[in-house]
This record gives sequence, C-alpha cells and structure tokens, in this order.
Amino acid sequence: MKILFDTNVILDVLLARKEFVQVSARLVGMVESKTIEGCLCATTITTLDYLISKALTKNQAKIEIKKILELFYIAEVNTKVLEFSVNSTFSDFEDAVQYYSGECCEVDGIVTRNTKDYKNTKLPVYTPDELLGIMASQLMN
Repeated sequence: MKILFDTNVILDVLLARKEFVQVSARLVGMVESKTIEGCLCATTITTLDYLISKALTKNQAKIEIKKILELFYIAEVNTKVLEFSVNSTFSDFEDAVQYYSGECCEVDGIVTRNTKDYKNTKLPVYTPDELLGIMASQLMN
C-alpha cells in the first residue's frame, strides 16, 4: 500500500507529541519494514526542517531529515501539481499541494490527523488509527 503521510503525522514522531506519537510511530515503523510504501510531498521536507529546527539543534534536524529521505519516497511538486492546487476547491493551499503531489505519484491514500482538510477528494483519507487498523487486518489475512 502506497501512502502519502501528511506533515502532521511525521511531526508527531519527530517531536514526540504525547497524544499521537505511539500510533504515528507504528506507521513510520511499517514504512521502515516496507509494509507500507511511505511517501512525503517535497514541500513537507522543508516544513519539517523549519519546525524541528526550532525544537532540536540544526544538526539534529539535519540528521532527522536525512533519515526521512532514506525511508520515504518524495513526491515531487511541479507545475502540474501547483496548477491543480491553485485551481482546486481546497481551502488550504498547502493541503492541496500535498494532495495533488500524492495523486500524481499514484498513492493509494493519505494519512493525516486532519481528515476534514481533504473533503470531497478521490483518494481515500485515513486517520493514523484508521490506517493502523487497516494494516493490522491486512497483516492478519
């Protein structure tokens, strides 16, 4: 299963967000074990670096970004993605860019804690708990 991870799910892990880290870390673990083919939008990388550099040192942030680049496929952001995004009905441009970069690299779905940001889309959108449940049931079969 090829899944685009929203920025917030990765931040849950990198910043050890108490409420969310356990489930999000399990999903990232499934990317590490190749149970899930994990994808990130290219813009997610710069956002992650900016945000985690505030919580960690610049050097620690760079180390984390390198780990992410080894684990995840990076979905490109090109003119087509940006044109789709700017002409879309998404209320948030960043969400639109993430969505269309995922669509262009043919992901099977998106995992996010903000499912309301992805209303009326063709791709399935899962919360981390929902995706973990789906993956657990697939592994049992």
